[in-house]
Amino acid sequence: MFTGIIESMGTVKAMQPTGGDIRLVIESASLDFSDVSLGDSIAANGICLTVVEFGNDYYAVDVSRETIKRTALATLQVGDSVNLEKAMLPTTRFGGHIVAGHVDGVGTVKLLKKDARSIYIEIEIPQDLAHYTATKGSITLDGISLTTNLVRDNIVCLNIIPHTAQMTNIAKHWFVGSKVNLEVDIVARYLERLLLKPQTSSDVASTQGGIDEAFLAKTGFLK
Repeated sequence: MFTGIIESMGTVKAMQPTGGDIRLVIESASLDFSDVSLGDSIAANGICLTVVEFGNDYYAVDVSRETIKRTALATLQVGDSVNLEKAMLPTTRFGGHIVAGHVDGVGTVKLLKKDARSIYIEIEIPQDLAHYTATKGSITLDGISLTTNLVRDNIVCLNIIPHTAQMTNIAKHWFVGSKVNLEVDIVARYLERLLLKPQTSSDVASTQGGIDEAFLAKTGFLK
């Protein structure tokens, strides 16, 4: 699990084809490797990937074809900057929102312009993911926990403050037409499943159509 608060920036040092997959090597002089072990999870641009090799200032991960297909990773090139976040600890300050590191789809930057000291950005997201977003809700873009200003159909509108732009890949690598990894709020996904597709327990199944007022009263949520 992650929080969407970027710890440091990394640089893609190598993208090595390995039997249909990719061995991705990321270098970072600012990421703390003192507590990194083989098998740990580090999110790169919001993609949860497993460390298979590491040194004092780099680590390597294997990227499957499924991940390549479902993310914007294929657009990366050697020398590109990526946002990095190690998996959270029980003692970690929860500064963003719940981020799984499982990319739901790829968004496209449609508009990017200055807005006072911040950057106003509009991102077009896949239509089938639009209903998981909400005005003033949370969304993860390239691993960054962001708050939406407004959701207009399948366009997500955001304002990026100078600190966020400087501490992430936004300032250097986001342009009109850029592809970004998108993860919707996991709470919205579970709410949809609870409301539309009840689980098989007798209490939930007995509601037939999902959670309603009678079910909430029966299970003690309404007094």
